[in-house]
Amino acid sequence: MKLNVTIANIIITLSLCSSLSAQETGNARGLIVESPYEVESGWLKPFQKKGYAFGGNSAIWAENPDRILINQRGETILPDQLPENFPGFAGALGINVLREPERRVWQNCLFEVNAEGEIVKVWNHLDYLCEGADGPGPERIRVNPYDPDRKLWVVNQTHHEIHVISNDGSELHATYGEKGVPGNDANHYGSPQDVAFMPDGRILIADGLLNNRVIIYDNEMNYLGEFGSQGDGPGQFNTIHSLAVGPEGRVFVTDRSGKNGVNLFRATEDPAVFVFERSIGAPLTLPLDIIVNEDDFWITDLGPLRFLNFDFNGNLKYTWLVPSNLPNGFLEVHTFSVDSDGNLYGGDNQYGRTQKLIPKSDADPELLIHQPWVAQ
Repeated sequence: MKLNVTIANIIITLSLCSSLSAQETGNARGLIVESPYEVESGWLKPFQKKGYAFGGNSAIWAENPDRILINQRGETILPDQLPENFPGFAGALGINVLREPERRVWQNCLFEVNAEGEIVKVWNHLDYLCEGADGPGPERIRVNPYDPDRKLWVVNQTHHEIHVISNDGSELHATYGEKGVPGNDANHYGSPQDVAFMPDGRILIADGLLNNRVIIYDNEMNYLGEFGSQGDGPGQFNTIHSLAVGPEGRVFVTDRSGKNGVNLFRATEDPAVFVFERSIGAPLTLPLDIIVNEDDFWITDLGPLRFLNFDFNGNLKYTWLVPSNLPNGFLEVHTFSVDSDGNLYGGDNQYGRTQKLIPKSDADPELLIHQPWVAQ
């Protein structure tokens, strides 16, 4: 009898521990490890005029360790009374900059900072590109690694546009799509989300929240074809959030709904045709951004917020959780970028700031995220 009671108590205890673990980890699974990075607390220095703070930091590009470009969803109007030692970001006040759009002002949308997080230049002459958006606006910044001029590709989901800007921000080279006019033909987009670049010059547009397709263009943005469709089947999407190119013609596309995880397609001999290979990681909660390395890839996902590492065969290698508690937590890593020194930058679209994460001195190299794969 005593033995049975003891066994019953052990079972109950294990059950409670299991339930607690499930509550803490949510949709996280696989080998959950400690983060290999430490946050550089207070890295991004406020530069706004009195009464304003950063908006949702939706797009980041680490050009080099001393030049980080940030595209934010406008600035956030602060309350009249601020506490002493206010750290300069709205999330510290309990303001969710994504969920309180009435506080949004379309100013200082693009800016660059140095290695210490200090403002170098505010590109407010380009604020007109995001003004008037009835929605979140800027989504991504990408750079074509095969472009010697390293022009910036800025995706604006609300205006249904993609802008190509000189690397120094001085010149708008081109705009694709039509402001405020969604569509699903070769020249119109439905809330585009991302852009990626093939080694042979082809350009891929993740189009996106309305159209559930990836559009294929040549290097002069002439339409070649498209792939993907809406649905729950293999190779389909319930909205697309991000995409990236990997070796041997691989293209990884995140299903924003999480139902289909990350869909892997492969280029064919026909430049207008990509074939579906496999779905990886499903189900996810809301995959946010992706970086592909030489033989694996990393994504961020919600529920709980975490980084996940998969190999190309779909095996989940590592997961590490991202805490939300302040002062150094995140509510969302909407975008992430890695500089040539291995520092990781995460843009928080809800707390309203970017943070710099530095590899720990004893970090396992297997757990570190490298710069995006580029064909040599």
